[in-house]
Amino acid sequence: QVSLVESGGGLVQAGGSLRLSCAASGGTINGYGMAWFRQAPGKERVYVAGITWSGGDTFYTDSVSGRFIISRDNPKNSMYLQMTSLKPEDTAVYYCAASTFGICTGAKCPVASWYAYWGQGTQVTVSS
Repeated sequence: QVSLVESGGGLVQAGGSLRLSCAASGGTINGYGMAWFRQAPGKERVYVAGITWSGGDTFYTDSVSGRFIISRDNPKNSMYLQMTSLKPEDTAVYYCAASTFGICTGAKCPVASWYAYWGQGTQVTVSS
């Protein structure tokens, strides 16, 4: 079983950048599709970006496409979300998640219930 811990959140001005990290322990993330979700105040948890087990394919929701980059470093057992041109509407708790290969085989895996492992979240706040 894999444990995930997010880091890198913080408070930034609109237009700024943050790099979120997701560190895995207790097992390798190699073989797991992974994703970032976020939950804004008063809103449901929603899908942001996904990446296949090898990092060879990625997917982004329209709201972040062109601004965010999801990546992974399997030898370091880590996943990342580089966020640029941040907007106030990006304010949310960001969660990393992992799903065993076979549940969703592509990069676009937007259903939260498909993910077996979750981090506790890291807060991202973007001021205007």
